[in-house]
Amino acid sequence: MGAMTRTPLDPAITATLTAAADRVRATSGTQVGDMVEAALLRTLTDTVTMGDDGTAFVITGDIPAMWMRDSTTQLTPYLRFLAACPPLADLVAAVVRRQLACLDHDPYANAFNDGPTGAHYDPEDVCDDPHVWEQKYEIDSFAYPVTLAHTLWRTTGREDVFDGRAHRVLRTIVDQLRAEQDHDVSPYRFRRDTDIPTETLARDGRGTAVGRTGMTWSGFRPSDDACTYGYNIPANLFAAQALLAIGDIAGEVLDDAALAADARTLSGELVAGVEAFGVVPGAPGAGPGLPGAGPGDAAPVYAYEVDGLGGVLRMDDANTPSLLSLPLVAPDVYDADVWRATRAFVLSPANPYYVTGTAASGIGSPHTRPGRVWPIALAVEALTGTPEDRVRLLGVLARTDAGTGRMHEAFDASDPTVYSRPWFSWADSMFCEVALVVAEETAPDVC
Repeated sequence: MGAMTRTPLDPAITATLTAAADRVRATSGTQVGDMVEAALLRTLTDTVTMGDDGTAFVITGDIPAMWMRDSTTQLTPYLRFLAACPPLADLVAAVVRRQLACLDHDPYANAFNDGPTGAHYDPEDVCDDPHVWEQKYEIDSFAYPVTLAHTLWRTTGREDVFDGRAHRVLRTIVDQLRAEQDHDVSPYRFRRDTDIPTETLARDGRGTAVGRTGMTWSGFRPSDDACTYGYNIPANLFAAQALLAIGDIAGEVLDDAALAADARTLSGELVAGVEAFGVVPGAPGAGPGLPGAGPGDAAPVYAYEVDGLGGVLRMDDANTPSLLSLPLVAPDVYDADVWRATRAFVLSPANPYYVTGTAASGIGSPHTRPGRVWPIALAVEALTGTPEDRVRLLGVLARTDAGTGRMHEAFDASDPTVYSRPWFSWADSMFCEVALVVAEETAPDVC
């Protein structure tokens, strides 16, 4: 990948971010504005390392590896500035190039090292590739880089990231998502010697049994926890959205009509599979796998996971793509009516990972201890809610930082001073996104 050197920010980037923080101060107060400015600058100076090969490596914060998901979501609040700030667009392009290089190296891996360092989450994993931090197959590891590249292109018009390697990777993504529609013939295995069931896959690394549904299989969730059932609904809808993006890129930039057609066809198959198997009655105990609810049942909702064999998991997780986040990650392929009923479910005690406390109430995750709310989920709740929701939840986020000026992975819903991960850049960026949207809605003439 080339030698990496940490470099200072271009003055134009610093000026852009400082001006944005000033707008937040004007609409949400000094504390929130100061937190936003610090987080926007910290993410770029402390998690992004520029290389002499035109790529950029992005760590998650307190873990020295690059996730395809985190390295995209950490950039979310900056995307609005790309057209007006070319040096920031250059930085995002460098991240996209590294993401595509990583996927070209191993399309089943979710997190990578900065070169062949040999670092691993667990040195006993099946995958001993020195470039790979962890080889958990997660659909969003494809979808996030694709949507980032698509946003960069649509926002700025630049096509330089779509070189021969990018073309090859986009073809690989379509082919692998299609191959995993029939996971029984997949070569992918993940085994870890552990007593934690979410850290390994059943059936000698193949995962729990699934039937064919038209959806594509995933071994792990966006939380990096093993799927209970192999078809994760929000991940499939996010993949369907990303495939539409591939169709655009292939057709308008790469002049590859076959790839464009394949991507759009597969997108339709994933959506059809979700509609057939992933929309279930909202009433507990109702029959699984039905496209609608019968008399007396609650409105149909999206399941979180299904297996195509009758298994249905009704829940939502704080990590995105989540069911709550569908308007953000899958705006062209989700069903708004089903999602509204789903939102009501996931933001209620009926969701086993909805947590209520004296400091905050929101969605948690089996990835962290019980009784903890995730700031990421609070931010998603805000961004998919009303302007009033955004103002309220921005205040909740600012008050639950435990006095650190930073967002954390999760915190105790009644005692925010008890939290996990002191430096979680993804959560910082989601806080910034909410604050920037509030500023844009409160004073649009200024923003």
